[in-house]
Amino acid sequence: MIIADLKDAVQQGAFPSALRKGFDFLAQVQGQTLPDGRVEIDGQTVFALVQSYNSKPRGDVIRFEAHRKYVDIQCVVEGEEYEGWASLPQMEVTTDYIPKKDILLGPVAAGDMTLVRLKAGQVAVFYPTDAHAPGLAIDEPTPIKKIVVKVALDK
Repeated sequence: MIIADLKDAVQQGAFPSALRKGFDFLAQVQGQTLPDGRVEIDGQTVFALVQSYNSKPRGDVIRFEAHRKYVDIQCVVEGEEYEGWASLPQMEVTTDYIPKKDILLGPVAAGDMTLVRLKAGQVAVFYPTDAHAPGLAIDEPTPIKKIVVKVALDK
């Protein structure tokens, strides 16, 4: 997992070229209003999902997700939210892997998760070893605009 301001993430480290394309896309569209939906960047290798939603309250049981084929670069554009994080082995898989959606789901015990606060202009990068719970409310549910860039893993 990587947590950073977008402007810093773009300048940091030697990222693989596909991940770099994702960061470059986010830097190029920063400040623009994009409609919700899919944005093609590099075919099935790198694409973005623009999303608008209300953050959800944190209950006793929080549903986490993980992916096998794609890395997520989650960038908050408007608003702020918590993202839950846990190492994948800490997630109790209750929905087996669905290849078509590249997702598996399950809860993580409250003591095993970490909450990361993301504000507009900040990114979290989640690898297949990271279970994550996006869109959690800070206090009360509020409107969020986010871009999730999906980056295919090199196999």
